[in-house]
Amino acid sequence: MSILRNRTATAAIVAVAAGALTLTACGGGDSDSSSKDNSKQKEDAKSQSKPVQIGDAQASTGPAPDVEGAKSGGVATVYQATDFSHLDPGQIYVSDGKLLSRLIFRGLTQYDEDENGNLTVVGDLATDAGKESDGGKTWTYTLKDNLKDENGNPINSADFRNTVERLYSNYITDGPTFLQQWLSGDGTTYRDAYQGPDKGKHLPDDVLETPDDKTVVFHFDTPRPDLPQMLTMPGYQVVPEETDTKEKYDSAPVSVGPYKISDFKPGKSMTLVKNTQWDPKSDSVRHQYLDGFNISMNHDDEDQTKTLLADQGEAKNAMMFTGQVATTQLQKVVGDKQAMQNRTIQGYAPYVWQLNFNMDRIKDKKLRDAISLALPSDAVFKADGGAYGGEVANSLMSPTTPGYDEKFDPFNREKKPNGDVEAAKKLIKEGGFEGKSLVYAYGNTPERQKQAVLIATALEKIGLDIQKKEIDSATWYEQVGKVKNGYDLYMTGWGQDWPSASTVFPPVYDGTQIQDGASNYSHINDDHVNSEIKRIQKITDTDEATKAWAELNEYISKEVNPAAPIYYTKVFQIFGSNIGGIRYSSDSSYVDVTRVFLKK
Repeated sequence: MSILRNRTATAAIVAVAAGALTLTACGGGDSDSSSKDNSKQKEDAKSQSKPVQIGDAQASTGPAPDVEGAKSGGVATVYQATDFSHLDPGQIYVSDGKLLSRLIFRGLTQYDEDENGNLTVVGDLATDAGKESDGGKTWTYTLKDNLKDENGNPINSADFRNTVERLYSNYITDGPTFLQQWLSGDGTTYRDAYQGPDKGKHLPDDVLETPDDKTVVFHFDTPRPDLPQMLTMPGYQVVPEETDTKEKYDSAPVSVGPYKISDFKPGKSMTLVKNTQWDPKSDSVRHQYLDGFNISMNHDDEDQTKTLLADQGEAKNAMMFTGQVATTQLQKVVGDKQAMQNRTIQGYAPYVWQLNFNMDRIKDKKLRDAISLALPSDAVFKADGGAYGGEVANSLMSPTTPGYDEKFDPFNREKKPNGDVEAAKKLIKEGGFEGKSLVYAYGNTPERQKQAVLIATALEKIGLDIQKKEIDSATWYEQVGKVKNGYDLYMTGWGQDWPSASTVFPPVYDGTQIQDGASNYSHINDDHVNSEIKRIQKITDTDEATKAWAELNEYISKEVNPAAPIYYTKVFQIFGSNIGGIRYSSDSSYVDVTRVFLKK
């Protein structure tokens, strides 16, 4: 999942993923020596590479167990850096969208997380995590009783048929494509196999079957043991057929979760109130303690951190979604023992921030290698939260991903964490690249702006002419996700969708998936990589597949180098003193929003 924490994770989910934070390389009083002892390290990431468990019908039955000390009532304020890039579930593939989706959307399955961060897939709108047959090629889901959307309309199997079929429509460009490809063909060929419900036809019953109002059956041509995990993603949460406004759904979605959108001013604010049609007896993972959430946008990490640390007035009832403790405020937060003990959470996120090379424009590997060697990874991650916000990345695989090898270090990050300028200069001279002009795109948030200065300065030192291009972070992935985006270099964050490299390499490095909105941001289209991805996806032995993904990771970096790893992300968040129920979620990589309440 992409991280877009400062546009959305995800970035990442976002950055997700995906994914990030704020600071200057040596500013804000950041000190590794004082923070490393307390920050999460690679060892903490190993726990997130554990396979998830599959829950039965009993585990899928609500209501969710009470959170200790929880009280009902009150409204929490959420500080958010930017607007959500999408509200249509089928378009959500970044971190802040995922957190919002946990409050307003539901799908066939969802994760139940225990106090130690262990994940179990349970039935969400379905009675269990799914029943497989035909050697894992067929999966059957039965819907729970009395499910309704916010308008009181019943949720039935036709709504799930609509949810799946609309993902083939041309207006769905930014969400995950696992299910579509598993049902209808690899790469972009699934769009040729079926044109979407707008054409007045359905997927054939031998692909997607709804024999009655409560049954949904998926038919695959190969075993798909990961389907229960995949269906937990926001991209596959239900869009009721009766209220599906197609393209317009992205601005006014319909809730089936504990909260619904009552007011939305794009780019400014969003108000969530209780969805009275949500039945806690049908939901084993969510709560509805709060009367609602007031989401206020345009608060960067520094603003969020200062306000929450001060803990005055409204801020006592305020929280972050995907914000991070700003590096400029790091020592103040770390030095506040009361805040550290009661108002902060930490975790190791699954994201790798990498500098993508647009391979349509940067065709010479020697130039890509030179840039990779020159990157000041240590300084760049410190501009995103110091030791609490990241760690130098040695690989395109995250430490949370099965198969990760900390010894694999193609760009000598361990010994040269701030770049090997002389080695990079040598390659620049050998290739005759002195003075070459490259367009470096970056988001318009404080941390991205600071990182842009660091990266541009480093690349200019090795003889390149860097033209910086600032982009609105609210639409970051949409813009760099265009095949003809006009940029040479741009950072993205990517993390596993579940603990398997099969959720990293196919979406990010498979050349057959290149299209506008796809996650192959480098436009790598290597025959060996493409064929290996296809081969490894058919391996049913987990250990064998994990080993094969690790070998492919090495090939990609050594022989192609479509993207240079810069840093792994960590999460360090602070909350108002009246916010209860806070804990780090190994699923979302941020606060677990399903259990938040006001203490008084």
